[in-house]
Amino acid sequence: MKLLVYVLSQPDKLDSLLAALASKRICGATVLESRGMARQLSHLHDADEIPILGSLRTFLNPDVTQGNLIFVILEDEKIDQVIEVIEATVSNLDEADSGIVFTIPVDFAKGLCSIGS
Repeated sequence: MKLLVYVLSQPDKLDSLLAALASKRICGATVLESRGMARQLSHLHDADEIPILGSLRTFLNPDVTQGNLIFVILEDEKIDQVIEVIEATVSNLDEADSGIVFTIPVDFAKGLCSIGS
């Protein structure tokens, strides 16, 4: 089993992503609001204080202040399926502003949800 973590930088796509996951019988995701390091620093400091902020502001969408972290524990064979859903619903993960996905091994989990059998 793995813990899949997806950093969604387009929060307007959250509901459609969760619906698409549910349609593929993926359940039990936990969603948290998040803010990345660059966005956090840009709200706290001027570009004069941290010179790289001027460059980073160019890449940040000023209309989006928060993103989401999505956590879900999955069987290994479902990882590719979830990534396909993410890329079909949000965007190709190789594109800018598409987010980041990674997995972490899980040694033990109990109480996981299931949809059907």
